[in-house]
Amino acid sequence: MVTQTYSMGLYGLEAFPVLVESDIARALPSFDMVGLPDTAVKESKNRVRSAIKNCGYSFPEGRITVNLAPADKRKEGPIYDLPLFVTILRASGQLTADPGRSVFLGELSLNGDLRPIKGVLPMTISAQENGFERIFVPAENAAEAAAVEKIAAYPIHNVRELIAFLDGQQMIQPAKPEPPKKDAFDQMLDFADVRGQVQSKRGLEIAAAGGHNVLLIGSPGSGKSMLAKRLPSILPDMTLKERMETTKIHSIAGALPHGTSLISTRPFRSPHHTISPSGLSGGGSIPRPGELSLAHNGVLFLDELPEFARSTMEVLRQPIEDGVVTISRVSGTVTYPCSVMLVAAMNPCPCGYFGHPTRKCTCRPDQVDRYLNRVSGPLLDRLDLHIEVPPVDFESLSSEQKAEPSAEIRKRVNAARAIQNERFKGTSITCNARITPDILNDTCRLSPAGRELLKSAFEKLGLSARAYDRVLKVARTIADLADSKDIEAEHAAESVQYRSLDRKYWERR
Repeated sequence: MVTQTYSMGLYGLEAFPVLVESDIARALPSFDMVGLPDTAVKESKNRVRSAIKNCGYSFPEGRITVNLAPADKRKEGPIYDLPLFVTILRASGQLTADPGRSVFLGELSLNGDLRPIKGVLPMTISAQENGFERIFVPAENAAEAAAVEKIAAYPIHNVRELIAFLDGQQMIQPAKPEPPKKDAFDQMLDFADVRGQVQSKRGLEIAAAGGHNVLLIGSPGSGKSMLAKRLPSILPDMTLKERMETTKIHSIAGALPHGTSLISTRPFRSPHHTISPSGLSGGGSIPRPGELSLAHNGVLFLDELPEFARSTMEVLRQPIEDGVVTISRVSGTVTYPCSVMLVAAMNPCPCGYFGHPTRKCTCRPDQVDRYLNRVSGPLLDRLDLHIEVPPVDFESLSSEQKAEPSAEIRKRVNAARAIQNERFKGTSITCNARITPDILNDTCRLSPAGRELLKSAFEKLGLSARAYDRVLKVARTIADLADSKDIEAEHAAESVQYRSLDRKYWERR
C-alpha cells in the first residue's frame, strides 16, 4: 500500500513542497530511502523506528521504500522525521485519518518528542503559496509559523498528541502570532549615557535616518565602539516586509530565538576581525547566510577595521553596493539579501594617536601609511559619512547633565524615514542610501545656492563620481531631517564636511 504525506524542502531562501511516499511490501525486512536524501535525512529511519516503538505502535515488517519527490532536488536536515512517521503509520494501517492538504515538519527524539528545526518561516510561506491549509510544526517553532496568514500553524509537542488530533480524539488550537515587543528599545544601550561627542552623534543620526554607511575614526578610548553599539536604539521602526525578510534569514541560519514570531528590532552584528571571507559573505557546500546577510535591514559593525584581512574587507565592496550577495557552488547558486548599514571603526595609526590634539604619535610615517593603506580607496569611497571621534574633555565627562536620550533622536529619524517611505512608495527603494542613479537628480533637487556650493566642493576636493552621488544622498537625508523639500546650501555644506577626513588622513598616500 502506497501512502503520501507532504513536507517542505529548502535551498537558500527558496522553499519547495516535498511529497513523502511510503510503500510496504511483503519481503525480507529492509528500509530504503530515495530522492537525494543527505546523511541527516537517511538517519531519519533510525529515529522514526525508535519513536514508533517507544510510542506504543508497531513498526511494520517487510520491505519499506520511501521516496522524497521531486527526486532531482537535494533534501537535507532532520525535518522529514515527522512526515516519515505519519506516512509509515498510514501505510501500516495504524493511522486511518487522511491529513489532506497538510504539511508536516519536525525532528523526532527517540521517545517521540518534537525538537525545533531551522527555516520554518520560509517553508510556511511557501506552503501557503502552494495552497496548503495546515502545517504541523514543533511547538517551539509555532510562533514563527503563525506569522504567516491564511494557513493554520499547529504546535506539536509529541507524536501521540499529533495522532490523537488527526484521529479526532484531541483538539489542538492553531498558534497565534506574537505582537511586537513594545519595550524592545527600552532594553537597548542609550545615547543619553554618552558624554560629549555632539558632532559624532549628529553624524550617526543622519546615517540612521538615511541608511548610510559610516566610518568612525579616532584615538583609543574616544568612544567609537560605545557610539556604534548605541546605534540600534535610534534606528527607524521596521516595516512588516522588513521583519519578514529578516526573520526568514535568521530562521534559515538557526539564529532565531525560540518562541519568536517575527524579529521586531533591526539586527546588530559585530563579527571579530579574524572572521573569514566566507564567514562574512556566507558559504558552505549548501550555502548558508553569512554575517552580511544576518545583518540585513540592520547594522554590520566592523570594529578595528584595518585588523580585518584585506580579502575579507574586499568581499564587502559589491554586496554593500548591490544589497545582495551571491554564493556559487557546484550544487547551485544562492542569492541572499544584505541591505545593511556598514559601520566601521578604526584608529588613525598603530599606536592610535596620529592627529591627537595632546598626545604624541609614536609611529613612524611609513607605519602610519601602511596602517591606513590597509583600507582600500574603493572601500573608503563606499562609506558615505566619515566621522572623526575626538577625545572627550574633562568638563564633558564630569558633567552630571544627561545627554539627549535615544528616544528623542529616534523620533526625528522616524519622521525623516516616513518622508522617504512616501517618496519611494511603489518602488523597491527603502531609504535615501538606496536611491538609484536614474532618479538621483529628480529626488535630490538642489537649490541654486546648494548647487554652487556642491560644485565648488567637487572641484576642490576632487571627488569621484561615486563620492559625489553619496554626498548628494547624505545631503538629501539632512534636508529630510530639516523637513526641507529642496537641498539647501547648509544641507550640502554639512554633507561635504563628512567627506573631508579621507583628505586629512589618507592624503599621505
